[in-house]
Amino acid sequence: MDQVVSITAIRRIAVVTVHNPPVNALGPGVPEAIRDAVKSAEANADFDAVVVIGGESTFVSGSDLNYLAQVASGEIPPRDLRGIFLEMEDSGKPVVMAIHGSALGGGLELALAGHYRVLAPSAKLGQPEVNLGLIPGGAGTQRLPRLVGVLKAAEMCALGQSISAQEALALGLADHVVNQDLLAEAVTFAETAPPPNKTRERNDKLVSVNLEDLQGQVRKSMRGRNAPLAAIDSVAKSATVSFEEGCRYEAEQFSRCLTSAESRGLMHAFFGEREVTKIPGVSQDTAVLVIAKAGVIGAGTMGAGIAMVYANAGIPVLLREVTQEALDRGMNHIRKNYASTVSKGRLTQPEMDARLARITPQLGYDGFEQCDVITEAVFEQMQAKKKIFQDLDRVAKPTCILASNTSTLDVDEIASATKRPEYVLGHHFFSPAHIMRLLEIVRGRGTSDAVLASSMVLAKRLKKVAVLSGNARGFIGNRILHPYIREAQFLVEEGASVEDVNSAIYDFGMPMGPLAMCDLIGLDVEYRIHQESRLYHKPGIREPFCIDILYKENRYGQKNGKGFSGYASGRHSVADTAVTQMIHAEAAKKGLAKRDISREEIADRCILALVNEGARVLETGTAMRAVDIDIVYLTGYGFPSYRGGPMFYADEIGLDRVLARVVEFQAAHGEDLWSPAPLLVKLAHLGHKFADHHLGGHS
Repeated sequence: MDQVVSITAIRRIAVVTVHNPPVNALGPGVPEAIRDAVKSAEANADFDAVVVIGGESTFVSGSDLNYLAQVASGEIPPRDLRGIFLEMEDSGKPVVMAIHGSALGGGLELALAGHYRVLAPSAKLGQPEVNLGLIPGGAGTQRLPRLVGVLKAAEMCALGQSISAQEALALGLADHVVNQDLLAEAVTFAETAPPPNKTRERNDKLVSVNLEDLQGQVRKSMRGRNAPLAAIDSVAKSATVSFEEGCRYEAEQFSRCLTSAESRGLMHAFFGEREVTKIPGVSQDTAVLVIAKAGVIGAGTMGAGIAMVYANAGIPVLLREVTQEALDRGMNHIRKNYASTVSKGRLTQPEMDARLARITPQLGYDGFEQCDVITEAVFEQMQAKKKIFQDLDRVAKPTCILASNTSTLDVDEIASATKRPEYVLGHHFFSPAHIMRLLEIVRGRGTSDAVLASSMVLAKRLKKVAVLSGNARGFIGNRILHPYIREAQFLVEEGASVEDVNSAIYDFGMPMGPLAMCDLIGLDVEYRIHQESRLYHKPGIREPFCIDILYKENRYGQKNGKGFSGYASGRHSVADTAVTQMIHAEAAKKGLAKRDISREEIADRCILALVNEGARVLETGTAMRAVDIDIVYLTGYGFPSYRGGPMFYADEIGLDRVLARVVEFQAAHGEDLWSPAPLLVKLAHLGHKFADHHLGGHS
């Protein structure tokens, strides 16, 4: 490998610089090279002390995740990071860690192994391993509490949150925050540094504290996760056992976490967000269009949110409506959202004013000829959208990207209203657009590679996770959601209560149950979707009726305080037994026998309905890869991140088991509803996974 560490001299100080771009990760050989450089400087009589600093833009941002994945899979043996850091800490000469950018995970553990820490004012420090289902593995749970105290260390390791240089100084994690030149001030600090002060020998802050409140917070905010609790336990050990025994406990917990399904799911999600940005067949070198100005058609909830997305990214945006009343309503919605963010301390008033100033509300198309991207966000009606695209074809400059925010309609038919189908595609934002991370980018038959590549780059600038979808009804997310909602209704019709269904799926890890989600979206909206989707169903197929009868009873969900559940005070739901009785009475009229339904069946029917439909979406090429479906569901629908997405979850439990369960449901409920997807059958019989299949690939 190229030289990753260099040693230079500034007066009598050895400067050890880490060169492992882009973030100086502790990949194979890097910790060893840093240790060897420190030991070399210690043995050199020309040096009185050592400064360790990161090259380029950061200190050390953590461990190499590809390396960790290989260790977890057993491909390579683990290294002794604790032993490497011990050797550094045992240096007879002061070791000063000069930190700029980020010192995260293994990077902070490296810093803790030094005797002193000098920080740039903008430095960030943290132990975010829990975000990958891990705990610190280089004695971080034992050294950190010796500097910041047990409670703060437990919070940092369990919640994965970073702290600033100023907070690090106040806590005792930093010894000095520089004013100007980090390297120069770190060298000066090293020249007058006291003898080595080993972190592992500092015990004055090791006082046992009650961590029950933190454990309760973690169980609530990181529901279903084990790593945060393991991190708390490991930190707690620091106050009750020796450093060596604490390290042994940490090692046991780290090893258990590294090979857990939780870590596999979270790592899959982490790598997946990077994988979905790559479009097979579209070169990474494809020239992209410059986006300097945007336009949005429609100032309803979605249009207003999309305008905020552009304004938040620093892109001026024209927001068009057809009436002053609708325009005012949209701008008031935007102001209210921004004001709420300011009131919560997440945005300053000057920042709010600057963002609002980037949004120009108007009734006409003046200025739209200057836009580089225009997003149509009017109601879901094909003729209305085609009329707008006819107008845009006339108004917009030839190189302008024309995007529809449609969630279901045919992008090719929309493009047919223009003479430039190569510039037309779908940009399907998720509501609320200024908050939700997912953006489905829908490729039409004529969409050019340059427009696709430009949309991917734009999404990153907008801080969205973009997933490419083929042009099929419902695209990826909503297409797969339909059978999930269908089965939730069927389960109530067959005897489960609304609360049974919602709680079983909540316990699986979803943020809310499927029927609670329908109440949030609005049963009036769901009713219209169901009426339209029936047009595409096989005649005579069993259709759910729950939403139909609730809609006719004027139960629209949270918006009017009554849906599947009651909402007497805002969003807090209360059980309404009349609803279940109403549905069961209707079921009896239709000859559906009421029966006891287990929580296992509820979870399997809802989640495996997602999986089976996902297999069809994958087989037809609407999604290019299984990971595309996973990222859609992780970022747009709240699928539990530690389960890695529906397709990864199916791979984890085994496609043979998934197939067997689907066949059971087919026997019980008919092949029209539960016919196994051919791809599922094929992969299960071959012993393969969904991850093995991709568009144009072979399984």
